[in-house]
Amino acid sequence: MISILRRGLLVLLATLPLLAVAAVQTPKDVIQTTTAQLLSDLKANKEQYKANPSAFYDALNANLGPVVDADGISRSIMTVKYSRKATPEQMQRFQENFKRSLMQFYGNALLEYNNQGITVGAEKKDGDDRASVDMTVKGNNGAVYPVSYTLTKLNGEWKVRNVIVNGINIGKLFRDQFSDAMQRNGNDLDKTIDGWAGEVAKAKQTTEQAAEQQAQ
Repeated sequence: MISILRRGLLVLLATLPLLAVAAVQTPKDVIQTTTAQLLSDLKANKEQYKANPSAFYDALNANLGPVVDADGISRSIMTVKYSRKATPEQMQRFQENFKRSLMQFYGNALLEYNNQGITVGAEKKDGDDRASVDMTVKGNNGAVYPVSYTLTKLNGEWKVRNVIVNGINIGKLFRDQFSDAMQRNGNDLDKTIDGWAGEVAKAKQTTEQAAEQQAQ
């Protein structure tokens, strides 16, 4: 009996590295799994989320939060010019504002989605720690919109660093808007951070206008 248990333990120990490797998600796995979770949750709770957007944003954060490099994106949007002057408290506050506004950005679009069709394409590696994954989304009007996610590997896990929607680089768009807001606010970092939700609303409007132009 003891020898059987010993052999079983040895087999288990031998397979642990294989199990660990199997558990590591590829960039495509991250996008595909996260998308499936979002759509499944949306299908089950859509009416509730329409009545209570706050609950929807919390659910989005629970699904997207673990796979988004919020710190890296926040610093990229601020750029070194502003992030090196920011205090840890300001960086944390901007990251929280950014995450909240990002959930609203995606959430509003998802609430309008009616299972028209989402297809996740192949992944493309750019070295050991960068990759991109393409996606196509079919709109209510029948038009097909291309989406491309840029991912980076952090501590062995793939995280989303940027997204290009219908040819619009969201990271660059946010970066330009942050710089513009700083100028308008007289380089007042606190004022720009506190007003970030309004900047994201402008970004959403820009992407929607581009989508409408493509559909025409």
